[in-house]
Amino acid sequence: MRRRNGRGDAVGDADVVVVGAGAAGLSLARRLAATRGPGGRVPSIVVVEPPPGAATSPPRTWCFWERAAGDLDAFVSASWERLCVRDPGGRTLTGTTPYPYRMIRSADYLPAVARELASAAHVRRLTGTVTRVAELPCGGRVTGVDAHGAAFAVEGRWVFDSRPPRRLPPARTTLFQHFRGWFVETAADRFEPGVAELMDFRTPQPARGLSFAYVLPFSKRRALVEYTEFSPRPSDRAAHERALDHYTRHIRPLGAFTVTAAEQGAIPMTDAQLSRGQGASVFAIGTAGGATRPATGYTFATVQRQSAAIADAWRRGHRPVPPRPHKRRHLAMDAAWLRALDRGRIDGPAFFTGLFAHNPLPRVLRFLDGASTPAEDIALGLRCPAGAMALSLLELPLLPRRSTPLAPAGARTGPSEKSVP
Repeated sequence: MRRRNGRGDAVGDADVVVVGAGAAGLSLARRLAATRGPGGRVPSIVVVEPPPGAATSPPRTWCFWERAAGDLDAFVSASWERLCVRDPGGRTLTGTTPYPYRMIRSADYLPAVARELASAAHVRRLTGTVTRVAELPCGGRVTGVDAHGAAFAVEGRWVFDSRPPRRLPPARTTLFQHFRGWFVETAADRFEPGVAELMDFRTPQPARGLSFAYVLPFSKRRALVEYTEFSPRPSDRAAHERALDHYTRHIRPLGAFTVTAAEQGAIPMTDAQLSRGQGASVFAIGTAGGATRPATGYTFATVQRQSAAIADAWRRGHRPVPPRPHKRRHLAMDAAWLRALDRGRIDGPAFFTGLFAHNPLPRVLRFLDGASTPAEDIALGLRCPAGAMALSLLELPLLPRRSTPLAPAGARTGPSEKSVP
């Protein structure tokens, strides 16, 4: 095995070992592979990816706001300049976004990044099931079983583990954002291509939490129609199918249409304290490192910022510690909101429609993206149910943290087809 001196340039097989080949793992590998550190040296990288099967990320979509053109432009499959929110009574709030709402599909992004990395001589990919990630005196070791059943071990100066957590740390509040989406093609024009319907609260509301529909049109006849619910436990596929069928027949009738593909998933929305550091040289990134925003479930944009910051630290010759994914005040606000929603102190649909109705759209989007200023956060807070939020915020330090079983991911599915008359 290759080793270098005590200055920490490399230990074992590579400068960097990335565990996992989903959005977080490949995004970091891509950034680092194009980054030169002091002396112009690029890092040697090993990406350990799972074999095809349950541990492989199913097809999915990622949406985010992007304030300026960047190196993700080539992967964007759709974008929208206007947003729409509907309250339970059907009142529509629309506005033009200060920056586009964009979609990237994993089926486009992950293979393209994999091809980029395959052309880089300093990047190696290893297929195998990881059984342990351990700290070494000057680095980390990843062990597991490869695709042929043989044991492997890879050592690196820095190890970044992007695998989803097997269990959640104790939390005061944990809800799950669970959803199923249909990619539909209608027989007649049913959509406005330039408008992303971010939240339609005309859906039947659960006893605890909230629900809404989400419509992202690609053309007048093609769109992603998704049912989303926040609740203590995820629903199964059959329940999501019933909700989508009800929405597309009775709430927002689409007429005859074909479902060309589907996706499903469950995202923990929690105030659990997810640790980025697993040792002096081993770090968690992505969802395991706290990249998922507790009150919204948005992750992809945070992953990109996290990856860019790690690459910048390498460029400067600094210790590449993943940055804190979210500001402390935003985490506190999210924790209070989760508690208030879970306890029934606020009406979820009214909260969100009020947020969009009583604040300038750019301010709301900056908050959702984690880019709002303290002054903007105060302004938003003054337009929220102050009593319920204040009570929830004040009681948080007094509440015990309890373990919550991590719900099954509700495997997202790839292409499927059915026709709806």
